[in-house]
Amino acid sequence: MMENQQQNQQTLKGTVTISGVGLHTGAHVNMTLKPAMPGFGIKFQRIDLPDQPIVKADVDYVVDTARGTTLEHNGARVSTVEHILAAMVGMGVDNALIELNGPEIPIMDGSSMPFIEAIEEAGVQEQDAKKIWYSIDTNINYYDEVKKVEMVALPAVDYRITALIDFNSQVLGTQHANLKSLAEFKKEIAPCRTFVFLHELEYLLANNLIKGGDINNAIVVVDRPVTEDELKRLARAFDREHMSVQQREGILNNAELHFPNEPARHKLLDIVGDLALIGYPIKAHIIANRPGHASNVEFARRIKQYIKKNKHNKDVPIYDPNQPAIYDINRIVRTLPHRYPMLLVDKIIELSDTRVVGVKNVTFNEQIFQGHFPGNPVMPGVLICEALAQVGGILALNPMPDPENYDTYFLKIDNCKFKQKVLPGDTMVLKMELLSPIRRGLVEMRGTAFVGNKVVTEADMVAQIIKREGK
Repeated sequence: MMENQQQNQQTLKGTVTISGVGLHTGAHVNMTLKPAMPGFGIKFQRIDLPDQPIVKADVDYVVDTARGTTLEHNGARVSTVEHILAAMVGMGVDNALIELNGPEIPIMDGSSMPFIEAIEEAGVQEQDAKKIWYSIDTNINYYDEVKKVEMVALPAVDYRITALIDFNSQVLGTQHANLKSLAEFKKEIAPCRTFVFLHELEYLLANNLIKGGDINNAIVVVDRPVTEDELKRLARAFDREHMSVQQREGILNNAELHFPNEPARHKLLDIVGDLALIGYPIKAHIIANRPGHASNVEFARRIKQYIKKNKHNKDVPIYDPNQPAIYDINRIVRTLPHRYPMLLVDKIIELSDTRVVGVKNVTFNEQIFQGHFPGNPVMPGVLICEALAQVGGILALNPMPDPENYDTYFLKIDNCKFKQKVLPGDTMVLKMELLSPIRRGLVEMRGTAFVGNKVVTEADMVAQIIKREGK
């Protein structure tokens, strides 16, 4: 269920610091984005706390979704993580450490654009590690009957999102937004600011819940008639006594909307950020009707559970019989010393310095089935290992200028597991990957045999390359 899209993982080229105020806490925060090693993921570090605890951006650590998404782990809490996470996903940053000297990500203008600009200032660089995209191969549904939220992940060849909102508001009406590709995120989604209805704003102000709120970091939707006295009171609440606060097309500030459907686009931005907490990049078409942080997080949990349950299908090679072989049987015979009935590779469909994929078509006409479980033919496990070993021989000899003058002898097999039967009529796809660079003729490899998208056998193998006598 895993496939490649962006080929390699990416991190930041340098370090960049952003300063701002937390929307809900009002705390002034310095946030520093730093590069990280491949496989690190996105993690937050509270450098203002004893022992400077780290919180991974993971749905398992979500503790609150009331007014944003809040993570807590190791005694550290980080609030309003969705906008910076959306920026990381939109810019293709897989690995980064985000240092904070406060409890909340700065709200900036209420969008992801300031974070996009910071990431661009630091730069993005490719790393020497493959990025694996998880393909959703069945519909994953989520429904909240109370809030009337519906979300579904549909199988797709890339990552795309459709968001629909309907607040029963004459000002907003029904809106929808689309993200057809992450390449569009910066231009189409990142500038879109968070929004709040006037009645919600009044509640938040009355309960001192937006200490860092400002008229410029949220779109305020005026959903009822407002008197001049109320406008003056709101202006004072935002320390804008000398500012002319006016209603314009139902929006309570002087700023123009960046897009007619900016609220829907911001909801989509939140989805990108919250689904980053799955912890795995995915290929799916996400359709969300009336989404919010609570539903986004529950949906992220559901997708993560699906991926963990199906993770044994990892990195299944794609076999397309229409594509020409890299090694056909004639080339294989020139490289390997094996012959009928012990040649167990029909063609090589992928070959690089670190990985090889071969194909073995299993037929009832093979001699082994005369004596191995007659009447119930099953491919012997030892021969599946031999087929993997032969494919590994191709990988081991590939760097040699004269591979026909060398043989590979297998020294060790570890962690061998047989998970499914292989029967006549099956097509085995055999993958071998280097675990470390070849040194002194020793080749350490991990082998996996698939039938369809199911793993049938896996094993770690060590082989030695030896020159043939007289060559």
